Amino acid sequence: MSRKKHSLATNAIHGGSGARHPGDPIAPPLVQSVNFIQEVGTEDGLLYTRYGNTPNLVQVQKRLALIEGAEASLVLASGMGATACAMLALLRPGDHLLASSHIYGGTYRLLTEEFTRNGIEVTLVDPFEPRAWRKHLRKETRAVFVESPVNPTCRVLDMRPISYLTKEVGLALVVDSTFASPVNFRPLEHGADVVIHSGTKYLNGHHDAMCGVVCGTEPYIAEVLAKMMVWGQAPDPFAAWLLDRGLKTLDVRVKRQNENAMRIALWCADRKEIKKVHYPGLRTHPDHDVAKAMLDGWGGMLAIELTGGGKAADRFLRRLKIIQHATSLGGVDSLVSEPRYSSHARMSSEERSRIGIPDGFTRISVGIEDADDLIADIEQALK
Repeated sequence: MSRKKHSLATNAIHGGSGARHPGDPIAPPLVQSVNFIQEVGTEDGLLYTRYGNTPNLVQVQKRLALIEGAEASLVLASGMGATACAMLALLRPGDHLLASSHIYGGTYRLLTEEFTRNGIEVTLVDPFEPRAWRKHLRKETRAVFVESPVNPTCRVLDMRPISYLTKEVGLALVVDSTFASPVNFRPLEHGADVVIHSGTKYLNGHHDAMCGVVCGTEPYIAEVLAKMMVWGQAPDPFAAWLLDRGLKTLDVRVKRQNENAMRIALWCADRKEIKKVHYPGLRTHPDHDVAKAMLDGWGGMLAIELTGGGKAADRFLRRLKIIQHATSLGGVDSLVSEPRYSSHARMSSEERSRIGIPDGFTRISVGIEDADDLIADIEQALK
């Protein structure tokens, strides 16, 4: 009889820990050392923090691979570091990348400025246009990059036609799944080859550690590791320890955030002060049916457009008390931000509008506070 696989919630706590013995600590110790004693006359067993093989990193990387259903994973210094090294492990000068036009602002700059400057051609594709991916294929195309759900519009991409195409023509499908977390979405189960997270967000969940994660096959992760070592994108041991700690409550945190966000979205949808609510759990969301097929939970992210536009949004943000104005997301504290002044500030108003981010668009990262208190905070700020 085969052994039953553990659930995500169990793997988030125990995955990768190995056998326990009397006297072992329940909470893994922080091994802050950068350097470790090395055997003389061989490079075998060489441990060094920049190599991603020190105690705290090894354990959390095994755990993340189990959670995502991947062969291996790698923790890096930031989500952008993860994205850069993940893509550089796939692409060379002269290669062509197809990327969704609906992506995080930092990723947009990386692809359209840095990659193109270094000889990698990038075509941005409207992922909601039928046959758009196939239409822009070239013989030099090596990979497809998408983000789902999308930051900050909460659009949800249907992975089925994209993965069908990438498998047909032999391209790598890379998915940034930061907004969902593995609780709500595991891209490898839907045909992706590589999964990226900003571990700063839901995986850590406490707004106190910066890191990024790449998951994939063992040979591919070895390629990403080589890039990380050269580009100096290894995380500090303390960040890895905080990430490991945060993962233990990932399942319960995200499920509470899913519940809170759904309640808030439903409440906001009935307010005359709010012109539009962006949340895939609402039947009015353009990707509601796709989200039902792709996601296990609607997510803790939503966005609203106030009837009064940018000026109304500024007033609203100043009047909030519990929900704090800060640019990050995915943690236990509820946060709100305007993408035009944060994640998408480097894009023009026209560029933002093309991907559904008009002035005054306000993104809310719902935490684990009492939902009634959060709704009361929003209601008071709208008055």
